[in-house]
Amino acid sequence: MFTGSIVALITPFRDGVVDEKAFQALVDWQIGQGTHGLVPCGTTGESPVLSHQEHMRVVELCVEAADGRVPVIAGAGSNSTEEAIALTRHAKQAGADAALVVTPYYNKPTQEGLYQHYKAIHDAAELPIIIYNIPGRCVIDLQVATMARLAKLPNIVGVKDATADLVRPLKTRLEIGADFCQLSGEDATVTAFLAQGGVGCISVTANIAPADCAALHNAWRSHDLATVWRLRDHLMPLHSCLFVETSPAPVKYAASLLGLCRPDVRLPLVPVTEPTKVLVRDAMAKTGLLR
Repeated sequence: MFTGSIVALITPFRDGVVDEKAFQALVDWQIGQGTHGLVPCGTTGESPVLSHQEHMRVVELCVEAADGRVPVIAGAGSNSTEEAIALTRHAKQAGADAALVVTPYYNKPTQEGLYQHYKAIHDAAELPIIIYNIPGRCVIDLQVATMARLAKLPNIVGVKDATADLVRPLKTRLEIGADFCQLSGEDATVTAFLAQGGVGCISVTANIAPADCAALHNAWRSHDLATVWRLRDHLMPLHSCLFVETSPAPVKYAASLLGLCRPDVRLPLVPVTEPTKVLVRDAMAKTGLLR
């Protein structure tokens, strides 16, 4: 099972291309800081604007840099089932431990269409699959009953839940069971999600505060609730400021302040505005990331 603080990795760019050196250095730093898992080529990794060749290369770079030290869950979603199959097969070939597959955006499939989409990917690629349910970006919501159907397939092992519905993880656990891996997709509500049956978080904030994010999950596992509550409150300013503008522009700016990469994003995203820069710097100072 995948648990703990799993970072939704940014994809560094330099002069319009993927900065491979910065990306692999970021992976190594993350592991050294205690991060429990890595997700390359998710939304935070700007997967919509990566070419297929870039997407596959980033997954390969992540697996290479991780070198088996922590699990790699490769982003492999698409609103084209055939494309998602191809990306998931590549993730398997590259040595990823699982694939993160987002619900098909724009097409607006029915619940039956969603089931058949994931079943087709499952049947075509022998790799554990984590469903990524994020209605805020994809419009559709993969319902608990559909999730329960999918969970009967042996390689559908969990969900990244970004519904912001804190009743959902409890309903899912009661419907499917505790072995189904529920990962939060919302940094700000992670402690409540854990209390409702979750086992981890695929985190944006962990890009810049990996040690504290990992420490929160470690404290949860050891039942050190005083530390959990302290870190929950400590990290909240970061959770808030990193979504003032569309992610990952704010977190890339924050990462640039730490010398991890340049703040570059690809169109249609644009660099953050000056007021957002002030908010990010202030939050980073408040949490001790900047002196």
